[in-house]
Amino acid sequence: MLSGKRILLIIGGGIAAFKAQDLIRRLRERGAEVIPVLTKAAEEFVTPLSVSALAAQKVYRDLFDLTDEAEMGHIELSRSADLVVVAPATADLMAKMAGGLANDLASTLLLATDKRVLLAPAMNVRMWEHPATQRNLATLTADGVLIVGPDEGDMACGEYGPGRMSEPLAIVAAVEAALADGPLKGKHVLVTSGPTHEPIDPVRYIANRSSGAQGAAIARALAALGADVTFVTGPADVDPPSGVSVIRIQTAQEMLGAVEASLPADGAIFAAAVADWRMASASDSKIKKKNGKTPTLEFAENPDILATIAQMKAGRPQLVVGFAAETDDVIANATAKRERKGCDWIVANDVSPETGIMGGVENAVTVISNEGVESWPRLSKDQVAAKLAARIAEALS
Repeated sequence: MLSGKRILLIIGGGIAAFKAQDLIRRLRERGAEVIPVLTKAAEEFVTPLSVSALAAQKVYRDLFDLTDEAEMGHIELSRSADLVVVAPATADLMAKMAGGLANDLASTLLLATDKRVLLAPAMNVRMWEHPATQRNLATLTADGVLIVGPDEGDMACGEYGPGRMSEPLAIVAAVEAALADGPLKGKHVLVTSGPTHEPIDPVRYIANRSSGAQGAAIARALAALGADVTFVTGPADVDPPSGVSVIRIQTAQEMLGAVEASLPADGAIFAAAVADWRMASASDSKIKKKNGKTPTLEFAENPDILATIAQMKAGRPQLVVGFAAETDDVIANATAKRERKGCDWIVANDVSPETGIMGGVENAVTVISNEGVESWPRLSKDQVAAKLAARIAEALS
């Protein structure tokens, strides 16, 4: 619950601004005090009167309002909250934040605050996927800004794809996670998850069979213990958890770049099923059959993300945890992998087809560390995540 918590809610200018009104109601139901700020563009979608009535608070709108400055200056306003939430966070607001601009009340508050900031992005799919927005997203997550969403679906503009603002209850869950008190409060933990897709041509790719369910469960469990979680995920079957900063990637090279950009971190958990190889040169057009001849594919080795981070000379996370999905000699192969990579722990499991673990809802893992080998019973992936998160909290305390 959010009893006694003060949320500064900045409402950006987009059609999703109407969801912010329900978000106010949901936050107040849980005991939070909501201080609303409207951008000029937001007033095209929701009225100050309706927002004020729902929040039971004055709405702040103008950087140069002398009355507001006399009652509560913008510096004080930016620092009197427990958390700053931007919903919807438009491409323009994200660009201003990433560039350190402060030419209106919202951007000035975001630059002046000393509190954590949670963004709920909302924009057209092309705007979200634009390299400029993705660069800004990488900058903001590296700065410690929390991200919830965006979701994928139909948009008001008639297009379909990622860019829809998360639903109010998902944002509330992210707020609760951001304000959670727990043994990992104040710790930054990086989690990788899902498979990587290495293109062969525009329609085919190399990948490992991974749903991303275990990585998502670990990120969720760490956030529940108060951690600031950066979640770097490939194209997984399961949705990322709420309350974590999400960075979506496709390839192993992109994942390594996202991981390095997200450092420093107190802990790094590498649960992703990264493809070992990629095409040395992916085709720009679809490879066609040619009189029954089999095409020759030339492979190149992907970067070893776990070893790269585990063997860092400076800035290495305090705890580096790798995963080993094996089909034969699980303990021996995982032990050798830990020594070869230089990580602190290896979480090993048997993914032989008969176990049903790969893509299933349960897991049976063995944790290998300096302290020895500890095999856990078969549990749900959420239970494995909770147990592992508790162990991580002990190691980082």
